[in-house]
Amino acid sequence: MVKAEGVHKRFGRNEVLKGIDLEVAPGEVMCLLGPSGSGKSTFLRCINHLEKINAGRLFVDGELVGYRQVGDRLHELREAEVARKRAEIGMAFQHFNLFGHMTALENVVCAPVNVKGVPRGQARARAAELLDRVGLSDKHDSYPSQLSGGQQQRVAIARAMAMDPKLMLFDEPTSALDPELVGDVLEVMRQLAGDGMTMVVVTHEMGFAREVADRVVFMDGGVVVEEGPPAEVLANPRHERTRAFLSKVL
Repeated sequence: MVKAEGVHKRFGRNEVLKGIDLEVAPGEVMCLLGPSGSGKSTFLRCINHLEKINAGRLFVDGELVGYRQVGDRLHELREAEVARKRAEIGMAFQHFNLFGHMTALENVVCAPVNVKGVPRGQARARAAELLDRVGLSDKHDSYPSQLSGGQQQRVAIARAMAMDPKLMLFDEPTSALDPELVGDVLEVMRQLAGDGMTMVVVTHEMGFAREVADRVVFMDGGVVVEEGPPAEVLANPRHERTRAFLSKVL
């Protein structure tokens, strides 16, 4: 579902990604671990072309992300084409990015109607179903300011799911939440994983990574240091850098 080949990303002179090679199979849950500044979130944002890569290639479901290849040359897609492809990838951010002037239901209805042209009645029924599924059956008419952080994040996940994405990206979805609100969001993510959704998750929640991930990837300094099944990497890391990081967070 995701294939990265030698992906590099620079911000000015700062090279944040230094040649990332990774694959995510359909239905797989991959958790990206590592210290702040290791390139995890940048890599996630490259997958849906919120950041443009400087070298290498990224594919989602067999198609180049952000570019079309003609012969040996890559041609950047027009923004409308990029947006159409991006609509196939759901993303939940650290900060929920809900529309403050819309209710929870309206936040979920908005993209299917305006981006995919789904009839409003059909979109509302699907939005209500999704909000019920994430445990917010009594919050359809609540505005973001009336919701806790955990509830807002669950609305954001329902909003992403309303587009029927083939892939879900989560960028530290629980890091801005009070500790007692984290569990509800992780439970929604567990349900998605159980339903077979392909997921790439940047997280510091080691319990979630251990329990739900098919594979964990430890990144540091813009490179993949170590990857493998959670039981292997978290319990018996091979690299000293991984061991040093885990000793601080486990």
